[in-house]
Amino acid sequence: MTEIAGIADRLARLEAADAIRALKLRYLRACDDKDTEAMRACFVPDNAHIHYDRIGSFPGRDALVQCFVELACRTTLREMHFAGASEIRVLDADTAQGSWDLAYLALDDANGSRTFLTGRYADEYVRVDRAWLIRSTVFTTGLLSQGS
Repeated sequence: MTEIAGIADRLARLEAADAIRALKLRYLRACDDKDTEAMRACFVPDNAHIHYDRIGSFPGRDALVQCFVELACRTTLREMHFAGASEIRVLDADTAQGSWDLAYLALDDANGSRTFLTGRYADEYVRVDRAWLIRSTVFTTGLLSQGS
């Protein structure tokens, strides 16, 4: 590989990792904002693998969105997802893997309950029509604290 080709490859990987970080941010903000269409748009249209530990597994993005509507789309529930300590591994031009640590806080004004949760996402990404999407996401709970 020539020096120019090596630089182009490194630049492409950096741009891919940046686009994937932006994708994860869009997903987390869509959750916080109760924006189901933005949430749905973060996943591949067909055969997404989604497993969220205590919440369960979902056979695709529509099933996840339906569960989200049932559990979280209430005006009394305020949520904040904080993701960091990310590691993005760009495997080639169209596939990547990533992991993210999550800190989550939910306040339910209807009953005064508070939830604090930590955990880790293990994701797989694919590029479809020049846009990165989540093909697989598995969340494993770390700490969980609930109370009023």
